[in-house]
Amino acid sequence: MKHTALLFMIIAAPAACSDSKSDVEFKADVVASMHDTIGDDLAALVQAARDLQTAAPSHAWSATTDAAAITAMREAWKRTRVAYEHVEGATAPIFGDLDVTMDARYDDYLVLTGAAGDTNLFDATGVTGMHGIERILYAPDIRPEVIAFERSLPGYQPAAYPRTAEEAAGFKNLLVGKLVDDASALHAAWQPAAIDIGAAYQGLVGLMNEQKEKVNLAATGEEESRYANLTLFDLRNNLEGTRKVYEQFRPWIQSKAAAGDSDTTIQTRFTALAALYAKTPGDSLPAVPGDWSADQPTPANLATPFGVLWQTVRDDVDPGKAGSVVFEMNKIATMLGFPEFVEE
Repeated sequence: MKHTALLFMIIAAPAACSDSKSDVEFKADVVASMHDTIGDDLAALVQAARDLQTAAPSHAWSATTDAAAITAMREAWKRTRVAYEHVEGATAPIFGDLDVTMDARYDDYLVLTGAAGDTNLFDATGVTGMHGIERILYAPDIRPEVIAFERSLPGYQPAAYPRTAEEAAGFKNLLVGKLVDDASALHAAWQPAAIDIGAAYQGLVGLMNEQKEKVNLAATGEEESRYANLTLFDLRNNLEGTRKVYEQFRPWIQSKAAAGDSDTTIQTRFTALAALYAKTPGDSLPAVPGDWSADQPTPANLATPFGVLWQTVRDDVDPGKAGSVVFEMNKIATMLGFPEFVEE
């Protein structure tokens, strides 16, 4: 019996060793799974941009006679947001130039253009990307606080639908055409050799930290999808995308005994944030109290739906707070040998 047991242990030992993976093997698995998962969203991004271009009229737009086309363009634009918000955390740190041309905000572009601004809303230079397109698609519906904020910017130009066939052609072929080209370039560049999983993981942590900024800026009209008023929509898709990409790291994370508590906490926080976002119907944040101050919110303001969301998001992503998503993801970054996210 002793000899039989010893022989079994000798035979079984190599098999047990073969079941455990090295960090190098786990890294290769993450690269392969991220390539496939994010590649699917990038393909969806390209298709949505092309659908938007196809739906765009080649004549001056009319809110009444072109209502169906405008609805189709807005629907396609929302699909570009879903796809990009899913991948942004992982791709933006690696392909920063494309992140700027596709996802920068109006005020970011005006810093680059200077006081001259961008006088042609419909070409492929100056203000471009998803938010340049959004600004045109939702021109009649932009909230007063957004207009008030942007009017204060050097180089400001009012948003408008294309008023001539030339402007419509520019929107369709130049502005939206650039988004198609940029999205296609990002999709083509997303190859295993280009994927830096350390930078991608750090980008995921940064994107979670950015959740509080997106809520903060909503009070002043400076948030991301400000023209369509879809900040909550962006938050949901950022969270969904982060969860999906983080999942690709989990087999490796779970191989580290010390990472177990952090991983469990992160999953709990993800679920709690998703439930929080689901409490508000529609795609917009709850109404911001008229006397809101992010520096000193009153107890009454914090008791409003917006205040509850603001406080919860702030706590759940606080980099300095043990148990927050960002804090625990940073702990795991150290265990995996990645750089931690540092708030600027």
